[in-house]
Amino acid sequence: MDTKDNWLLLIATLPTKPAAARMRLWRGARALGCSALRDGAWLLPAGHHDALTRLAAEVASAGGSAELLSVVAEGEQAERFFALFDRSTDYCQLMAKIAKAAAKPDAKTVQALSRELKAIVTTDFFPGEAQRQAEAALAELVSLASGEPHTGTGAISRLATADFRGRIWATRKQLWVDRMASAWLIRRFIDKKAKFLWLDNPKKCPKAALGFDFDGAAFTHVGSRVTFEVLAASFGLDTNPAIARIGTIVHCLDVGGVPVAEAAGIEALLTGLRAAAADDDKLLSEASRVFDGLYHAHRRESDDE
Repeated sequence: MDTKDNWLLLIATLPTKPAAARMRLWRGARALGCSALRDGAWLLPAGHHDALTRLAAEVASAGGSAELLSVVAEGEQAERFFALFDRSTDYCQLMAKIAKAAAKPDAKTVQALSRELKAIVTTDFFPGEAQRQAEAALAELVSLASGEPHTGTGAISRLATADFRGRIWATRKQLWVDRMASAWLIRRFIDKKAKFLWLDNPKKCPKAALGFDFDGAAFTHVGSRVTFEVLAASFGLDTNPAIARIGTIVHCLDVGGVPVAEAAGIEALLTGLRAAAADDDKLLSEASRVFDGLYHAHRRESDDE
């Protein structure tokens, strides 16, 4: 973190013409997060010597002159310099945009707001609570846009597969790893005659369907467990070493945490299947082969131990 006491001051002079050189200096200084004390005087906290040196070299190559000075500020002057780099207004404006986007979140808007946050953070040399709040607000928006469920609390009840035969199961469309793996687990070990609905809007899930991996679903994230792990625990499948191992891969790819060696390869494979599949039914069929392969490989490993 930068300090309030030590600063760098670039004093640059450029010919009046051509104007392009002056514009390049202005844009370069602003991109670095410099604050203008006056025309041609650009301030940054200490620790950015290389960046300002490069800017000074550009000034010289354009026929101008540049001096880079180290400045030690004290008392009120230090506070005035510090105030020039207060980004709280930028964060406040961004959070207003995030709040507006939350009414109807979409991936394009989230990407644009993510880029805007990154730009602010890049030049926030004295990060504090405002940055933390903005990052938390954006993370919540990302969750809303993706439809990922919030983590629930409470105990996981043990259930009997006999009570879940020939049911309709529903989850969010455009399957990704937790939903792919959960659907595979359901059809492979819980309800072999399961039928699946892929929902545009989880809030419109039919009452007769068993929902999974969305807020309010019968089966979703609980505590540190993702939906696949919750399903496995609910039906006593978590004692199967092969299923437990697949659970660690799904967990790693869905929410992060402890790295798993083969996770990156599985992610690449599932990403390719998702891009090529015509619909979610086709995707589940192809992904199920992957999970079948993983299951047999890990069961074989556990049998050999």
